[in-house]
Amino acid sequence: MSDCGCEFEIKDKTQARVLKQLLLINAVMFLLELGLGVMAESTALIADSLDMLADASVYGIGLYAVGSTLAAKMKAANISGVLQIILGLLVVVDVLRRFLSGSEPDSILMMTVGVVALCANLLCLKLLSRHRDGEVHMRASWIFSKNDVIANIGIVVSGWIVYLTGYSVADLIIGLIIALLVVRGGLRILSEVRSERSGVEL
Repeated sequence: MSDCGCEFEIKDKTQARVLKQLLLINAVMFLLELGLGVMAESTALIADSLDMLADASVYGIGLYAVGSTLAAKMKAANISGVLQIILGLLVVVDVLRRFLSGSEPDSILMMTVGVVALCANLLCLKLLSRHRDGEVHMRASWIFSKNDVIANIGIVVSGWIVYLTGYSVADLIIGLIIALLVVRGGLRILSEVRSERSGVEL
């Protein structure tokens, strides 16, 4: 029985179920944050919505990788890392645009959506907790969710600063930080893929 491969089949089914749940959570939060971010004129919320979109795409790629060869899993993780970096850089461009043209974010909406997104990402972390030391595509998912929690806390804090002081640049600063976290997460994933590939070659 030990050579039947049943353990790996169960593991793959478990990963697939978790990834489907993560995909649903992030897809819903992308639509919610993007719509309300535009309404709130908040760079931080828009940046986080794009991060949610990147994560949803990553989980979709991860579903493709479940049950696949190690090479396919590394390829999926590599694509997700590149996607993270591209979206992060797009947010940086938007931050610069808004800094030059000006913005007046709605602080109450920022804090409210930020709290909802924080709860969603804490749920994602809970779902991923058993897989955080697993294969490369699951480790990538864990990295995304950790970064998202940090970003959500930043959104709530920046919303509070805007509410208390009217200092709208706080929104741009958090948006920029989120963008840099996204880029950093993407670079870390690419590094993990290179490390895994080197181990295989050795």
